[in-house]
Amino acid sequence: MLNDKTPVVMQIIPRLGEGGAEQGCIDVAAELVREGCKSIVVSNGGPRLHEIMRAKADHITAPVHSKNPFVMYGNIARIRNLIKTHQVDIVHVRSRAPAWSAWFACQGTGATFMTTCHAPYNFNNPIKRFYNAIMTKGKAVIAISEYVANYIHANYVIEPQRVHVIPRGIDLSKFSPNAVSAERVISVSQDWRIPDGASVILLPGRLTRWKGHHVLIEALSSLKDRKDIFCVLLGSDQGRREYRQELELAINEKGLNGLIRIVDHCRDMPAAYMAASIVVSASTDPEGFGRVPVEAQAMGRPIIATDHGGATETVIHNETGWLVPPNDPDTLAAALEHALALSQDGRAKLAENAMANVAAKFTREKMVDSVMNVYAALLEAKLGGRKPEGLSKAA
Repeated sequence: MLNDKTPVVMQIIPRLGEGGAEQGCIDVAAELVREGCKSIVVSNGGPRLHEIMRAKADHITAPVHSKNPFVMYGNIARIRNLIKTHQVDIVHVRSRAPAWSAWFACQGTGATFMTTCHAPYNFNNPIKRFYNAIMTKGKAVIAISEYVANYIHANYVIEPQRVHVIPRGIDLSKFSPNAVSAERVISVSQDWRIPDGASVILLPGRLTRWKGHHVLIEALSSLKDRKDIFCVLLGSDQGRREYRQELELAINEKGLNGLIRIVDHCRDMPAAYMAASIVVSASTDPEGFGRVPVEAQAMGRPIIATDHGGATETVIHNETGWLVPPNDPDTLAAALEHALALSQDGRAKLAENAMANVAAKFTREKMVDSVMNVYAALLEAKLGGRKPEGLSKAA
């Protein structure tokens, strides 16, 4: 009987790389262990595998990253075997390709299938819409924002009670001004070769077109006569060499070579935010959640974000930052001027509001507690209303 054994939850994610989905998976895996459950993560591996090991969760390597139909078909048997071998109670999938395999694998095993929908997946034909629909087939479906939940309800037939809005949460023991030493900030500033006395405008995000780098470059072209600012575009091109070259050409053509620098990577993001005077999230497409605006607020930094998607739920306009229309360099430039002109008292008040906003709504603790409650409700349903062992937060 389920109530006579330790609950077993298996999360499936394509790869343990950088990103909000991966961070959420790691945080939940660690919380399951703390709650006394058996926590399994299935992925194709990746640079953050050691974080799963450190959390004392189990990791199983499988080609769940693949979109090859034959590999996906083979994954059905792999996942079903794992469910039976480990007596898995809940299979929680965080991406579409492995979700299809896991959904079929769960049939007839007694394991409960659930998903987290991390984005409003695009579709331009019935086949793609059908492919995306797997993320709505869970007994429970977690949406990482109201924006994503609204997307689900607008495009798919699903009972409202199956959708649970659980925003992503960040670790305030890391993302806090008090947790970052001056030495760490100095190290980042030296790595970036920031000119002395410059106000740093930071846009974090991988080098892909929809992150809005061109919009910020255009906005900065109207501020290039200022000698007191310096911009860092922080993110890897992930093999998109042509796009990086396109950005470098745009920077050169607008005479911004001494004003903007592209930096591939930073291993110390809290220090990166502390080195910044203003943080920008200029995404041209709406993000499902968007960690950058939340992390910037947690660090007490002024944030300028585009007024769509998850940012509208995380940034309070004129209180914790500013929201500007997407693809609008003129309004972005005006917002930058406004942020740069803030008095010391004005920056302090904005920082206070921003940190309080994150602490009230977007912490790791709130996120994992909410996920544990979903797990507990699913297990309780399997037990016919009896409370499961472990998962005490829902008890």
